[in-house]
Amino acid sequence: MNLKRLAMALVIGLLISGSCTYLLGRKLASHVAEAPPMEKYYAPAHPLAAGAVLKAEDLVLVDWPSTTPVAGAFSKPEGIVGRSVLYPIDKGQPLTDKLLTVAGSGNGLASRIPEGMRAIALRSDEVVGVAGFLMPDSHVDVLATVKTEKNPDPVTFIVLQNAEVLAAGHQMQPDPEGKPTAVTVVTLLLSPPDAERAVLASLQGTIHFILRSGSDKLKPQDTPLNLAQLIDGQVATPTKATVRPAKLELKIPKVSGPANDFTVDTISGDKVSSETFKGGVR
Repeated sequence: MNLKRLAMALVIGLLISGSCTYLLGRKLASHVAEAPPMEKYYAPAHPLAAGAVLKAEDLVLVDWPSTTPVAGAFSKPEGIVGRSVLYPIDKGQPLTDKLLTVAGSGNGLASRIPEGMRAIALRSDEVVGVAGFLMPDSHVDVLATVKTEKNPDPVTFIVLQNAEVLAAGHQMQPDPEGKPTAVTVVTLLLSPPDAERAVLASLQGTIHFILRSGSDKLKPQDTPLNLAQLIDGQVATPTKATVRPAKLELKIPKVSGPANDFTVDTISGDKVSSETFKGGVR
């Protein structure tokens, strides 16, 4: 009797185990069937530093879900080999066009200049360079203070707004710890017309850099400021002791003489004169 019960329990256990295995296998198979298709992108086979020139042995293909494509990624090595890395890239991160220099531009600073833009170096110092906090990738406004023969008083105005710093001295990458570095030359990324304005302003007077937030895209209207306006803006308001012009007192003319005549008294300073006119109702 006990053997029959054990055999029955064993059969029931096998049936339950087989059913669970079957259902679990079906569920796993459905998940495998629902897996999204994969794309293959080229990525670094090892971490790359900024300025590294890509070679074929530096590249490896990685799988990437096709449902979330990477804009500007490469599926062929022909568009990558020979180009330089602009920013540090981790292993396995898909390479994109924005992370690499322009094809055929070579290495160094020229590789970071987009088409239609120019790089121009302007002289700075520790104070004018915002006490050394001008770093690559930061954004600045450029002010100029100039004098002319017609107007010897200095005038200050904004020459450029929201200009990107390409390099501070010979440094083309920001300091990882954000430490300030005193430099004497700042290289800006400008359009050709803005480069002309910067050169002319630097030749005519003194230029200053104003550090601004990289997310600030506003370009407010600028009004040049001269020395007279600066001084007038600091003049104190008059006090009670200030001498004010004497008030003008008006007096009603005196009427005298016969009813149809009238006399006008004219007061000029300390002199009084009278004149009689014929009057009356007409």
